[in-house]
Amino acid sequence: MSSESSPMGDPGVRGVVLAHGPMARAMVDAVRRIAGDKADALVPLSNDQKTPDALKEELDRTMGDGSVVVFTDLQSGSCGMAALATCRDGGRRLVVCGVNLPMLLDFVFHRDLPVDELADRLVKRGKASITRPLAKS
Repeated sequence: MSSESSPMGDPGVRGVVLAHGPMARAMVDAVRRIAGDKADALVPLSNDQKTPDALKEELDRTMGDGSVVVFTDLQSGSCGMAALATCRDGGRRLVVCGVNLPMLLDFVFHRDLPVDELADRLVKRGKASITRPLAKS
């Protein structure tokens, strides 16, 4: 288990969902409906009405000092660029682009893993959840 703790005193990696418009709040709300209080480890952040610099500053404040995974909807654009600019510390702040609900659910149930291992796991989980179940072969 990780010895890191969030500003709330909660052990484990924290997550910030950074997305365009209301998407971040909606995704965190969906996690809360499925996983209950475990969703408290996720903070939604929107780019609405924010300049690039203001978005970077708010993201930096939101992340705090512990280990954090920043989930973005897109790698490019204001959200992805803000995440990449504020997560250059080489280890405790990691970015995962292309966020989806299965990835966030996996995050809240496995946030005790080391942040690097967790991020790799989340990318695999996110990719694995994208399927075409009724596709003809």
